[in-house]
Amino acid sequence: MAVQAKREPQQPQPRPRRGFEAWSWLFMRLSGLALVFLALLHFAITHVLNDVVHTDYRFVANRWDNPLWQFFDWLLLALALLHGANGARWVVEDNVRRPGARTTAKAVVYGLSALLLAYGTFTIVTFSPR
Repeated sequence: MAVQAKREPQQPQPRPRRGFEAWSWLFMRLSGLALVFLALLHFAITHVLNDVVHTDYRFVANRWDNPLWQFFDWLLLALALLHGANGARWVVEDNVRRPGARTTAKAVVYGLSALLLAYGTFTIVTFSPR
């Protein structure tokens, strides 16, 4: 008869912390899903429901007279820029080996994204049809 070793109670496994990469991964999935609907709606409104020939300054001015359309276009801009910047950050992380070059490349990605987001936000917020 074999002697059985006394089993110690198992300790619960510590849950992994949700770091920046986990939140970044989740953001990419959720923003991608939102962008599909926002972009399809934008495309349908500007290219299907309205003739492309009539998509001009007056069309945009009439749309942006309503704050909801301004928010819709800003959300599309912000999600697209942040989604793209996060994807570019992943590309830099995967392909740039030298730490100094990686830091520089990510600084360029972050800087351009911030500049474009600020410029787009400024344009939408301060737009005046007059």
